[in-house]
Parts: sequence; structure tokens; C-alpha cells
Amino acid sequence: MVNLDMSWRQGALLAGALFVAAALAGRSGRARLVASAPAVREAGVIAALFTLWQWVGALALTRSAGAVERGHAIVRAERRWLPLPAESTVQQLITPHPWLTQACNLFYATAHVTALLVLLVWLFWRRREHYARVRTTLVLVTAGCLLVALLPVAPPRLLPRSGFVDTAAQYGQSVYAALDTLSADQLSPNQLSAMPSVHVAWALLVAVGVITVGVSRWRWLVLAHPAVTVFVVVATANHYWLDGIVAAGVLALAMAVQWAGRRLIRRGRRTARQLPPAAQATIPGHGPTPSETVARVTE
Repeated sequence: MVNLDMSWRQGALLAGALFVAAALAGRSGRARLVASAPAVREAGVIAALFTLWQWVGALALTRSAGAVERGHAIVRAERRWLPLPAESTVQQLITPHPWLTQACNLFYATAHVTALLVLLVWLFWRRREHYARVRTTLVLVTAGCLLVALLPVAPPRLLPRSGFVDTAAQYGQSVYAALDTLSADQLSPNQLSAMPSVHVAWALLVAVGVITVGVSRWRWLVLAHPAVTVFVVVATANHYWLDGIVAAGVLALAMAVQWAGRRLIRRGRRTARQLPPAAQATIPGHGPTPSETVARVTE
């Protein structure tokens, strides 16, 4: 499978160029350019997120000590505490069927980004009033996953003598470079950031976004996306069960932080409206406008 590799510096330059282009378009005075500025700016946000994700992954490669040991520790913890089948048992459901294995490999490589981009484009063009909320949640959940991923954890397929098969490498579909050829400067998905699963976090966000914004009774079918994602990341030995559980927790925390932030902002606005005019004038954004000030002076 062909995989596009860039340095994280190139990714940062791309994001910066998009931000600059958005700023210039917004100030151009031309209607079409001004109208395109928000879309270009949001593309810059997504490019910046992708760059940050890959940079953290590359950074983790330089701090790989203990990654395999942590992977084995997760396996032991799951066997003891989680009433779920072993990841190797799930993998055995697909390995006897080459077509199914290759389909899972393709889904792992493409579905998480594709579904997220479709959601964002749909919201931006058809449900603009909800776009900022979902985009902010995306930023928060991705940042949370990246913070956890700074502690390297080897995925099941990289655990020696564990019985797992690297299904993507087996069929030439891997999106990962070989560990001994991947430099910290390469912008390539990191192999040692199994915990948590960004794939699962984004799939859950897509489901939440569609269910909370959509109005069709068929919108609940989107729950199949995170369900299939969890199965695929486990069956391909790219993640543990616990990776998905932690990803769900990070998403819940991101949504809670965003909810609390909105509540504080609304409370602050209500408090400001209840103050007398003289007190409001001391609050940033609640004083008289420049035109009102001029009018008072000229009276």
C-alpha cells in the first residue's frame, strides 16, 4: 500500500501556509476570496492537528525504552480484569480469510481519516452552527490522546513471542515504515503510540457528531462505524482492548471540559447583563462603543 510520507516540518509549513492564505483572503476585499477564508482556515487547523499527531509519534520513537514491557503489562491487566476475549482470539477470526484480512487492513489505513473528513465537510457546509463545537472537541480529544501517547506502548503485533500476526505487513498493506528505517523527522504514523487508539477516539467522535446533529432516524446506523473500528484495530493487532477504552474516556473528558467551558462563558455573560451600566463599563467588551464615546463627548 502506498503511504504518503512527509517530514513534520513540511506539515507545519503546510498548516502555516493555509493560515496565512486564510488571513490574506479574509482581508482581500474580494467577495469570493473572503467567502473562502473560513474553509481555508479550518483546513489549516486540520493540517496542524495532523502535524502535531505525527510529531508526537516521531518524538515517542526517540523514547522507546519500556514500550514492549508496557505492552505485555496491558495484556496481563486485560486478562485479569476485562471479561473480553483475547486479542489473539479475535485476530484468528480474520486470518483464515485473506480477503477479510486485507479488507480490515484497508479499513484501518483509511476509514478513520475519511469518516472524520466527511463529517467535518458535512458540518461546515450543511450544519455550520454545529461545526465549531465538533471541531473544538476534535482538537481536545486529539490533544488528550497525544499527551497519553507520549508514553510509548508497543502494539500487540510488535510483542515478541506473543502469537500476533502483523496482518498489514503480511499482505504488503502496512502504513508503517520499518522501525529501523523510520527517523524521528519522518511524518509517519507512530508505531509505538498504541495507547490510546486515535482511530477509536475519532470513530466515536464521528458517531457522536452525526447522532447529535443529524435529524434522520437512520442516523443511529453510524454506531456501526466505531463498532467496526474497534473490531478492526484489535483484529489487525494494532491495538489492545484497553486502548479503545482509554480513547473513549479521553473523548468523554474532552466533551466534559468543553461543556464546562461553555457553561462558564454563559454564566459570565448572564452576570455581566445583570450588572448596572456603570459596572458593565469596567468589564472588557461591555463598555461603550467608540461611536457612543464620541457622541457623549460632543454632547
